[in-house]
Amino acid sequence: AKELLPVVDQSILQYGLEEARQAGVTEIILVTSPRKKDLSHYFEPDEALEEALAQQGKEDLLARLRAVREGFKVTMVVQEEPKGLGHAIAITKEAVGEEPFAVILPDDLIRASTPVLAQMISLWEERKQGCIAVRTVAKERVNQYGIVVTASSEGKVHVIQDLVEKPAVEETPSQLAVIGRYLLPPSIFDSLRELSAGALGEIQLTDALRHLASQEGLLAYEFEGEHYDAGQPLGWMLANISYGLTNPQWGGSLRRALQEIL
Repeated sequence: AKELLPVVDQSILQYGLEEARQAGVTEIILVTSPRKKDLSHYFEPDEALEEALAQQGKEDLLARLRAVREGFKVTMVVQEEPKGLGHAIAITKEAVGEEPFAVILPDDLIRASTPVLAQMISLWEERKQGCIAVRTVAKERVNQYGIVVTASSEGKVHVIQDLVEKPAVEETPSQLAVIGRYLLPPSIFDSLRELSAGALGEIQLTDALRHLASQEGLLAYEFEGEHYDAGQPLGWMLANISYGLTNPQWGGSLRRALQEIL
């Protein structure tokens, strides 16, 4: 599973979990698929490995291994067929219940001094409205993202008028692109239920967000932080370099190696 690819010395998934932990999240609902069996085993204890690390005196590694699952209640939800992000969220309704919840797409890696999710929770506490993370992208890349149409703006906070999924470059209404962080009210499940499947039989989250924006209002938040699309080869390589340069163990060696190469 691409979520388990390493960036420097931990998995892409683990970066998302750490962001959630730092934002005060204590319950994780992991949506997976039958094909990603390694992902479904991620939180299971590995007693043999833990014993080996203890015997070798590798206490730091042992502590990091155990920290993967500490502090979280984890629920696994299996998406039997790939029917889109909207469907993946819809099937978590029973696990989520009637309370606000966050969605993290872990391959959207965001490095920030204050975790993006924590930034968004602060906005939720102030405005009591759902919000989605956005950033400005180059115009030639808008056809890779959901794009926000704003009704009004106040600094980095925008009131959403509409959303357009992967518009043509020459037709894009803006360059504000949706990035993989969402903080949503439980009413989004009603919006998802009312939708019919779109292209390829998928239920598009963008359509549910449009409905939510028209009914309750929805905010777009330009987060502070560096974003890497680690689900794509170039983004994954850039993330390894960026995170590697600031790694206390490997940063100096990586910097010198890059200087020699370049």
